[in-house]
Amino acid sequence: MHILVFGASGYIGGHAARALVSAGHGVTVAVRQEAAAAAFRAAGMGTILGDARSMAYTPEFFAPFDGVLWAAQLMLEEEEAACSAMLRALAKSGKAFIFTSGTSLISQPTNGEWSEDSFSEYDDFLPRRQVAPRRAIETMVRVAAHYGVRAMVVRPPLIWGHGGCRIVEDLYHSARKTGAVCYVGNGLNLYTHVHVDDLSALYALAFEKGVAGALYHLAAGEVNFRTMAETIARHLGISARSVTIEEAADIWDPFMGPIVFSGCSRTRAPRSRMELGWRASADKRDLLEECVVPSYALAQDRAPPSWVRKS
Repeated sequence: MHILVFGASGYIGGHAARALVSAGHGVTVAVRQEAAAAAFRAAGMGTILGDARSMAYTPEFFAPFDGVLWAAQLMLEEEEAACSAMLRALAKSGKAFIFTSGTSLISQPTNGEWSEDSFSEYDDFLPRRQVAPRRAIETMVRVAAHYGVRAMVVRPPLIWGHGGCRIVEDLYHSARKTGAVCYVGNGLNLYTHVHVDDLSALYALAFEKGVAGALYHLAAGEVNFRTMAETIARHLGISARSVTIEEAADIWDPFMGPIVFSGCSRTRAPRSRMELGWRASADKRDLLEECVVPSYALAQDRAPPSWVRKS
C-alpha cells in the first residue's frame, strides 16, 4: 500500500511512518517545513509540504494513496475540521483511514486513586466533559465506514519507548520545577501502557486487515503513577511527593494535571488480538525501564502539549 501520514514530525507519527516503510509499504508524509521534508526523503519517503489544518482535500488529492494515517495532534476543533474534510474527500473510495485517538477519553476522575474499571473496545463509557468532543470525532470516523471509507480508530493508552514518553518527560519536569518527583493524591491511579514500536506494528496490521468501522485498543501492562515517580526519584537521588489537583495544574498544565495525572484509565484489547492478531512484544512490557533512560534528565524546558490551549 501507499500510505499518507499526517503527524510524522511527532513522536507517534514518526515511529509509525518508519515502521510502515519497514513493513514494505510506500509512505508519503505531510510536513510543514522543508527541513523536515528533506530528512524524510533521505529515509525513502515521499513528502507533501503544507499544514494539515488548511490543505485543500479533494478526491484528486488522495488519488495516489491507498490509505491515510492521522497521527497529528491539534486542538480538537481543528482536528474535527481536518478529518471531516478528509473523510468527505475519501467517500466511496474504499480507501483506508486510521484516526489516532487516546485513552484520556475514557479516563476516570479518581483524584489519584485506583479504579477497578477496565474498558475494552466494546465497552461503553461516559467521557469527561473536557475530552467529550474527541468521542464525537471517533464516532464521525467510524460512521464513515457506511460511506465507502475503510475508516478505523486506534485508541492508544500511555505510549513509551526510545526516550519519547510524554508522561515520563512530565515527571522529570516536576522534579525540575519543585525539587521532587510529583504524583497526585495517593498516586495509585494509572494508564495502561504500550511501547511505541508495538503501536506502530498495530497500524501496519490495521492497514493490512483492519475492519471498516472498527475501534482498536492496545495493552501491554500497568504501572501506577506513584511507582513511576518513586522510580525516577531514586534514579535522581531526590524524593517523590504527593500534590493536589490544583498543584498538578500549576506544575504541568490544565489538561495533564487535572485529567491525566489525577485520573485512572485502564484498557483491554480483545478486538486487536482477535481481528488483527496483535500482541505486545515480550521485551517491551516494562515501563519502568523507560523511567530511567538518561536523556530525560537532560531536558530543560517543557513545551505544553499542542492540544492544550494557551491562556
